[in-house]
Amino acid sequence: MTTDAVPTAGSEPTPSSGKSTNEGQRVLKTRAGYAWVGLVIAALLGIVVLIFILQNLEQAHVTLFTWNWNLPIGVLVLLSVVAGALGTALVGGYRILQLRRATKKNS
Repeated sequence: MTTDAVPTAGSEPTPSSGKSTNEGQRVLKTRAGYAWVGLVIAALLGIVVLIFILQNLEQAHVTLFTWNWNLPIGVLVLLSVVAGALGTALVGGYRILQLRRATKKNS
């Protein structure tokens, strides 16, 4: 079936040109796009962590100074990772503050 419609500017190219209309157009990379990708990755990691915790429900006895707990191994590992990340963030944050002060002092 053929149509008698006249092509307009920006419409499908003729078969002889061989170029598509999307060539040369780029998808804009925005902060919102990167945030969306980050959220998807975080959700996938959260699912993996949840599976890990559910597969490691055996109790472990933990003693820290004078406190004693019985925690599932998966929860214990998760808490250890969180504590390590917070410690790293504190040290990194302190270093950033040092660098900012040095920059202000030199400018």
